[in-house]
Amino acid sequence: MPSLQTALPPELANNVIRLYRECLRRAKYIGHRQHNTELVVDMVRQQFKKHMHETDPEKIQKLKDDAARGLINHILYESEKMSGRKFSKSA
Repeated sequence: MPSLQTALPPELANNVIRLYRECLRRAKYIGHRQHNTELVVDMVRQQFKKHMHETDPEKIQKLKDDAARGLINHILYESEKMSGRKFSKSA
């Protein structure tokens, strides 16, 4: 199965620190809009800290893909809200 990170810019997808920072930015944005910034940011931090000593390359790739999926889903959600157009197909 190909990596979801191909949908992200390579400089973000290949660098865990940049991926972490972008996740934090999105968490702050979401938290600000929902008035629970501290909670959402803390959840992102906990997930990255929980796995910071992971050494298995396959597990690391899966974790990065999961983070990328979250970013992509949020970007699509915001795009749909702004444009009024649905990008994903409903079942």
